[in-house]
Amino acid sequence: MGNDGNDDFDWSKAICSTLKSSDVNEVKKLRKLVLLSLQLDESDKSAKKSFKKAVKQLEEDGKVKLDADGAIKLKEKKRKRDKEEKKKKKKKKAKKESEDNEEEDEKSDDKKEETGEKSSETNDDNGEGSQSVDKNAPCVGNPQGVTRLFLGNLPFSVDESSLAAFLPGEVTHIKWITDKETGKFYGSAFIEMDNSKSAADAVAMAGSKLIGRPIKINFAPARDGDEWPPVKKVVSGGGQAGGSGIKAMSAKPENCLKLFIGNLSYDIDDEGITKFFANVDAEIKAVRWLHHKDSGDFKGCGYVEFWKTEACEKGATLNGKNLLGRPIRIDWTD
Repeated sequence: MGNDGNDDFDWSKAICSTLKSSDVNEVKKLRKLVLLSLQLDESDKSAKKSFKKAVKQLEEDGKVKLDADGAIKLKEKKRKRDKEEKKKKKKKKAKKESEDNEEEDEKSDDKKEETGEKSSETNDDNGEGSQSVDKNAPCVGNPQGVTRLFLGNLPFSVDESSLAAFLPGEVTHIKWITDKETGKFYGSAFIEMDNSKSAADAVAMAGSKLIGRPIKINFAPARDGDEWPPVKKVVSGGGQAGGSGIKAMSAKPENCLKLFIGNLSYDIDDEGITKFFANVDAEIKAVRWLHHKDSGDFKGCGYVEFWKTEACEKGATLNGKNLLGRPIRIDWTD
């Protein structure tokens, strides 16, 4: 990638986000992950320069601590400040909502107590709390109580963990929008929030940047006949229909050293896959590509073996990342 456009990225946010969501504490390793998340080439000198400049600024601002030996970490004050600001915003919104609905609450108190007693009796039998009853309750900013949202202009390096860290409330289901034939990620998704209030808070964040890109967030109530929410927590598919693509990883075997890799480009080779996992310092011991028995054609999948369990775990974090234009599917295997 060339030099143009590197200053357009929100480097500071990408660096802080990577530090929060990973165990990386070395500047060089951090740079690899940040460049990967921004879809930039590791050899891009301009990108390296922008990264270095952003780190220096963060250090001057007191947001990160940089040691002489190259170790870097977020300062505890920054972490606490972020949490406190989040709590303040939630309290402020909750207070406003309470004031707006005070009159309605007073009128319905008796009714809520009565229905609450009845629902608690039935929920004692099935183990469900009253929260599910109020999931779609109308609230400020969400009068229809919609909990299904559409997200657009997502960075291609986004994954379940980075999205969950970005949005307020709890994301219970994600449906990545991918091409049915190629599995290519379109940069959009449908998500289900845990309740209408969380959905309203998420929509209020429309335009906020995630890994350097301003995100589109809209209410998207499910249509009649739509299977929503999906059975699995994380799925992929073309449009709003079902399809194949990146799925949630299975249970990890003990002392795992091998990963299954799928949805690969037919241009992939040993050197390419080795460099891909090297981005997270996961050194490969061996690669085995799978081919059709009859034709000998490459199936677009294979297995990679690592020297250490730690390297295998690092490699697994690349599940869903783009490799040669396609989101790679990674899963544990014996």
